[in-house]
Amino acid sequence: MTGPMPTLPGAEWPEPLDRAQMTTSLPIDYDKRLMLFSGRANPELANKIADRLAVDLGPVTLKTFSNGEVYCRFEESIRGADVFIVQPTCGNPATGVTANDALMELLVMIDAAVGASAHRVIAVTPWYGYSRQDKKSAPREPISARLVARMLESAGADRVLTMDLHAGQVQGFFQIPVDHMTALFMLTQYFDDLGLQDLVVVSPDAGRVKLNKKFASKIGAELAILDKERPAQQVAEIGYVIGDVKGKTAVIVDDIIDTAGTLKAAAQTVLDAGASRVYAAATHAVLSGAAYENLAAAGFEQIVVTDTIPLRPGAPDNIRVLSCADLLTDSIRRIFTDDSVSEVFGGENQLF
Repeated sequence: MTGPMPTLPGAEWPEPLDRAQMTTSLPIDYDKRLMLFSGRANPELANKIADRLAVDLGPVTLKTFSNGEVYCRFEESIRGADVFIVQPTCGNPATGVTANDALMELLVMIDAAVGASAHRVIAVTPWYGYSRQDKKSAPREPISARLVARMLESAGADRVLTMDLHAGQVQGFFQIPVDHMTALFMLTQYFDDLGLQDLVVVSPDAGRVKLNKKFASKIGAELAILDKERPAQQVAEIGYVIGDVKGKTAVIVDDIIDTAGTLKAAAQTVLDAGASRVYAAATHAVLSGAAYENLAAAGFEQIVVTDTIPLRPGAPDNIRVLSCADLLTDSIRRIFTDDSVSEVFGGENQLF
């Protein structure tokens, strides 16, 4: 186009820059915003995180239609914000969602946030559902933990914040960053504060030995191992104890308590081997099926868990719940400010 540049009424065109004054980028004043939202899987944990961050949970409409489909709508603009969605993929009887509902709800919340032009979308899922299905144990089985990772990526999550994965290789299923937290230091501090004597940490199977060895070193205890076999899914048989537990206080440490069949059998085996008292510690209290009955009959002094998963009503009186809200809050703040997350643990959060 030739001739003078057209002039809009009431507007003045700036003088063009010389070539020497031009730059390769356009600076923009940008104030980062952190917005925190909760799904229906664990709103209590989300509220604790919001209190510690000194922010309000963002308004979001979540509901399940009569045909079982889940629905999500953010009630205010999230354009340009770092959106953190707190949603462990577990069921919650209080809000009426199942584990699969929670997973689908997380996916639609991520998709809605991406479609609403969020700057980044971070899935805060301290309990990563399907994490135990991380490999083929028999022909023609799915690797469901990998499938969930692909679903989160496809929905548009920019990163995932999780806790105590069942197996380290789950991190390798993602092509986006995964920040892996651990409750190890919360749990060891709790047992340190109890001031128990003659402690022995008992690994429920060979797969948890590395975790239990680190746990034992943190509290200055000895280590024992149980010989366990699984003849079928969610069925465990304990053979014998490798190590000395006689006359000692045993602490059985695992990452997950599901039906508590393993834990009940482990407690009985340890007590039969001469232990004076037995405690249990785990990060994720799934507690499905007959878990409460199994725990009530197992003879534990205390069962110490975290609040990554909300307890359903009727829990035994000897269950102690530690909150992981401080840990997650610190991690969320560091992700938002682009600071190091591993420094929360001094680089000791890789337990596998």
